[in-house]
Amino acid sequence: MKLTNDRPCSDPEAAARKLIELAKSIDAVQDGRIHIEKINAPFLYTLKGGSTEFGAGIRCAVEKGWLELHESGTYVRLLAPGQDLLALR
Repeated sequence: MKLTNDRPCSDPEAAARKLIELAKSIDAVQDGRIHIEKINAPFLYTLKGGSTEFGAGIRCAVEKGWLELHESGTYVRLLAPGQDLLALR
């Protein structure tokens, strides 16, 4: 008997891909910046991801070179714009 349902963002790489997907859908402001709350809110409330999944996804995306997280944590930048990262599944 299974008492819990699978969480789609429980894997850090899956969460990172969802975050990249969200970031691509948002218009960047000055110098390619995407405010963290613009991807945080949809991840938490629309995709029903958890805060630990969000953190793990951000860390994974930074480690893989997909996102650049500012040291203040207030914004991210998409990296490698010529590469389709979502197609690498």
